[in-house]
Amino acid sequence: MFGKILITIVVLVMAWLVIRTRLQAAGRAAPPPARGDPLIPAGVLRALAYGVVSVMIAGTALYLFQGWVTAREAITVRVINANTGEGVTYQARREDVAGRSFRTLDGRRITLADVERMELDEKIPKGSD
Repeated sequence: MFGKILITIVVLVMAWLVIRTRLQAAGRAAPPPARGDPLIPAGVLRALAYGVVSVMIAGTALYLFQGWVTAREAITVRVINANTGEGVTYQARREDVAGRSFRTLDGRRITLADVERMELDEKIPKGSD
């Protein structure tokens, strides 16, 4: 959530800077830039840019990998009949649970009736390997 807000702020600041620069350039002709020694050498800036891009790519790859690992996690799904209180336990992958249905590890498709409710438990009972 914080990342989305930060990206929005960065985009707004960049847009403001572009608009301000264009308005200033339209109002007067800018003198040619003075040629002098740059504050930071071009090679250092290029290396810094490559480093930032590399860190961003690595962070994105890590985020996607963690999401994939979490989605592949096996969880315990308990389906409980609200009228009788009886429950049946299934094993499913987190990514296969959606809405009122899920697919078990052995490939069965389970759809809940209106009188049933689903409980998810992230712990797998021992002995069900």
